[in-house]
Amino acid sequence: MNNKLVEKSVNNIKNHYMRMLLLVSLLFSNFCFGQTKELKCTTKYYDAVDKWVAFDKTAGDSTYMLGFIYIDEEAGFTFNYESRFVIMNNSLKKLPSILAANETGLKVRLSRNAANVAVLSEEEVEQLGLPKLPDWLKHYKANENENSYLVKIGYLYNGVGASHNAIEPLLKVYEKEPHFQGLEFELAYAYNATRNFDKAITVLNKAIENNPKNFWYYRELGFSLKNQNKLDDAEKAYLQGIKLSADKSQKAEMAVNMAQSYFQVKNKPKFKEWAKLTKKYADKNSQFLQYIKYWEENWDK
Repeated sequence: MNNKLVEKSVNNIKNHYMRMLLLVSLLFSNFCFGQTKELKCTTKYYDAVDKWVAFDKTAGDSTYMLGFIYIDEEAGFTFNYESRFVIMNNSLKKLPSILAANETGLKVRLSRNAANVAVLSEEEVEQLGLPKLPDWLKHYKANENENSYLVKIGYLYNGVGASHNAIEPLLKVYEKEPHFQGLEFELAYAYNATRNFDKAITVLNKAIENNPKNFWYYRELGFSLKNQNKLDDAEKAYLQGIKLSADKSQKAEMAVNMAQSYFQVKNKPKFKEWAKLTKKYADKNSQFLQYIKYWEENWDK
């Protein structure tokens, strides 16, 4: 046979097998991708309220924990366990539930340091055969338009360090009844926590005008003003708060906040004045006293 023809035939066979190998490689790659897709559990539970979510796999386990996060007005942030699921061929497949047929879920109260979750997309919820919202949720939403419910929701968000979520429900009440019990403190606290100090000051000034005997307003106002470097005004607010409060730990906290501000601007006479007040009200094992000691020892550094 002609050598050139043999060489051409061999090359054709090589090219054929190379194409086959490439095709198999691509198919295998796609298969592996479908098998190994993983959810990213990067969302804080308090940013996944009223959502279907998954908690991440544990070591050596290929299943995710499936459930729904909601707020129980009395118990706080809650995970309603539904089942477990796996990811197969790029799709979510729910596994048989361990719950009895008449059970709607296993409720787990979420602590402040609960693990992050993955919020499931509409497509993923559909793959798992779940409703957009569980029917039982309406029981916990029965009072969702009442002022007391909305303030409680704001309080719960503030309590877990999610003040960015507290503002919206609190403002709904503030627009209707600005002096509703507990509202102004929670709203001012949320504004302070999100560094909206001007808004906090506006709320607090109106709150004090309505109720000048509430030391909590002065505590938050002092914090707002000190963070705007208005130390003279902050000092007046904190002094009034200390005067009105019967709680020594709160007095100590207000005092140490002012001591910190005067340490930062290196005003030694004022620092000593507020350090003395801190020592007067703080318990002997208080962290506030440790702060004062540190600032005294590091004044010139």
